[in-house]
Amino acid sequence: MLAVKTDTTLIPNKEFTRLATDEQIARAAQALEANNIHTIVVESGEEARKLVFELLPQGVEVLANQSKTLEKLGITAEIDKSGRYNAIRPKVLALDRKTQADEIRVLRSSPTYIIGSVHAVTEEGQVLTASYGGSQLGAYAYGAAKVIWVIGAQKIVKDLNEGFRRIKEYSYPLEDERLRASLGVPTKIGKVLVTNLEAMPGRVTAIIVKEELGY
Repeated sequence: MLAVKTDTTLIPNKEFTRLATDEQIARAAQALEANNIHTIVVESGEEARKLVFELLPQGVEVLANQSKTLEKLGITAEIDKSGRYNAIRPKVLALDRKTQADEIRVLRSSPTYIIGSVHAVTEEGQVLTASYGGSQLGAYAYGAAKVIWVIGAQKIVKDLNEGFRRIKEYSYPLEDERLRASLGVPTKIGKVLVTNLEAMPGRVTAIIVKEELGY
């Protein structure tokens, strides 16, 4: 089943809302660890939230990336509004996109910590993240000193082909709907980052949650 287009509305493929089994989660976690992505499996979003703040030093510079997962767990609000962190996102939102684009790009590209989510994780240990402009991809790939991903178990797929399908048939329609509702504009799959291996052990932590979180 593909995402189908009705006028300007894309219908997401609900196949990709299915939670992975414990066996699939275990295979993915083992493969991620083998690829130098430290992986922790938790039972609930509440556990994931607690773990994020255990991993995040108070006062550190951190960018909470745009993420439905982080919003649902209250992580974005805590980082951006609590005053306990040097939050990058409020600084970015205070700048003018037209006249201060370079400043925004620098701030988003190399935070000390970036926290966000991804769109698919394969059982072979690959991580896929799609973006229109790529604003989070540079920090995920190299720019951030530390990366924390919070990932709902419905995002685990068999392989790369299924990961790309998940982006096209599920994540993309939902992000398109969100942008049309909030900004009145469509989105596109402009860039996709595939992380096959992390060259710096200890840099990236993936928290896999046995719940449906985000898209």
